[in-house]
This record gives sequence, structure tokens and C-alpha cells, in this order.
Amino acid sequence: MASSSRMLTVVVLAALVAGAMCAVRVKLTVEKGSDKKKLALKIDYTRPGDSLSEVELRQHGSEEWQPLTKKGDVWEVSCSKPLVGPFNFRFLSKNGMKNVFDEVFSTDFKIGKTYQPEY
Repeated sequence: MASSSRMLTVVVLAALVAGAMCAVRVKLTVEKGSDKKKLALKIDYTRPGDSLSEVELRQHGSEEWQPLTKKGDVWEVSCSKPLVGPFNFRFLSKNGMKNVFDEVFSTDFKIGKTYQPEY
């Protein structure tokens, strides 16, 4: 019985370490051209052997996810009304990894500032 418990402990710890090693790191930098109705972001998505294929934004109080379009190195979303933060982001990678980060930054964002989701 004791050896089964130890084996289970080792397996759980190994899974936690493996998960930490594969963790996604994301940094979002607000680019020039961003304003009350438009958000332009340079996204540093770090996961070995993977890259972003889709990015979506959900504004505060909304259930709707809005797709961002990629133009060069910048992901953008434009709205007819002023954006309402804090903003939630959903990422889909080319390898099928999905990540959702809630309340990454608020409406009073600063151009040139880099924001990092809490993990």
C-alpha cells in the first residue's frame, strides 16, 4: 500500500512539473493606432514549437468573443462603440492549444505598455 501511494505521488509530481515546463507565456504590447474604438496588439506568445493561429477579445460585461485580425506582426480589433475593459483574451495555437486569460488590462491602457496575464 505504501509503495502505491509513493508511486501515485511521483506520477502526480511528474505531471505537475511537465505542465509547468510546457506552460504558455504571453505578453501583449499595445501598439500605435490603438484608441477608444480600436485595439492593436503585438503579442509575444511563447510555447516551444507552437505559434498563434487565432486571438479573440471579450469586453467587460459581454458574452461575445470578437476575433482579432492579424496584420503583419500586429493583431487588431475595431468596434463601432468604445471598447469596455477589463479585457479577456482567448488564444488558439496552431497545435490546438487553447488558453483564456481574464481581465488582462483595462480600458485605460497605455500605448507602448506591455501587459502580462496572471497565471
